[in-house]
Amino acid sequence: MIDWSAYRRYLDQSVPVLATLSPGTVDGFTTLDQAGAATGHLDARTRELIALAVAVTTRCDGCIAVHSKAAVDAGATKEQIAEALGVAVALNAGAAVVYSTRVMDAVAKIT
Repeated sequence: MIDWSAYRRYLDQSVPVLATLSPGTVDGFTTLDQAGAATGHLDARTRELIALAVAVTTRCDGCIAVHSKAAVDAGATKEQIAEALGVAVALNAGAAVVYSTRVMDAVAKIT
């Protein structure tokens, strides 16, 4: 299993190294990351729940490490996190169903 706290610390050390080597990349990421919060349409907890669902769908351990802590810090309960993750699971399953129809269409065009 991953030590999530240690991994967050690792990211806190390694991302600045990347920022030194490619500052525009990290600056661009930071701008994107902060843009949603600037509008104020969603509260921090809701944004973090969405972030966790997306982290699962994109399979990003760094996102899981950072946004799990941020979600808890923003007041998200385990139940709310589990529900958000349930949405991620459903969307992944839904996408698989939709893309399965594309496979069947491709096969139909071949045969």
